Amino acid sequence: MSELFDEVDEEVRREQLKKLWDKYSIYFIALMVLVVAAVGGWRAYQYFEAKKAAEAGAAFEKAVELSEQAKHEDAEKAFTELAAKAPSGYRTLARLRAAAEAASRDPKAAAKMYDDIAADRSVGGEWQDLAKIRAAGLLLDSASYADMQQRLEASTAPKSTFRHSAREMLALSAWRNNDMTAARKWLDAIEGDGETPPGLRSRAEALQALLPPVAKS
Repeated sequence: MSELFDEVDEEVRREQLKKLWDKYSIYFIALMVLVVAAVGGWRAYQYFEAKKAAEAGAAFEKAVELSEQAKHEDAEKAFTELAAKAPSGYRTLARLRAAAEAASRDPKAAAKMYDDIAADRSVGGEWQDLAKIRAAGLLLDSASYADMQQRLEASTAPKSTFRHSAREMLALSAWRNNDMTAARKWLDAIEGDGETPPGLRSRAEALQALLPPVAKS
């Protein structure tokens, strides 16, 4: 008798499952199609992104070769084209390299290119700071101390990645603009930073020796 009841229960369960399948099978099939399509789309995206990165890498290497061959105009053009269409990582590098190539023909134009990068928040803080330093370096001989101070003072903070270079350029700018008080201020900052690179410390000491002695009160 129990076996009969078991068979009946099994038949009822099969009938219920069949009703559920008949009712919801279209949704289940649609879900499976969506999952397969999503996986396929993701795989295709990964493939095309990898392909674009490989193409950008090859183009970047060719532009570097042009630069190493002193074909700066051709290199600048190649880097500029790459910056317009490459994936984000290569795009920022290409913009920086294009500005570096432009520096050989027009330092002010190159400084403007670096300024544009420094103002672009999408490239990230470290790249922005680097662009600020590069632009200031190109203008060091021509800009006023006030201009250099505006450009670089924020980069002299104790934890700033490029604080050493920023302090040195401000010291040089102050000295060249006959502001010995400001020059001494930045040279003291260089001397007081235990992480100042040895080469930069030596240059700072040499510049310190050129400053007039502090007047005794």
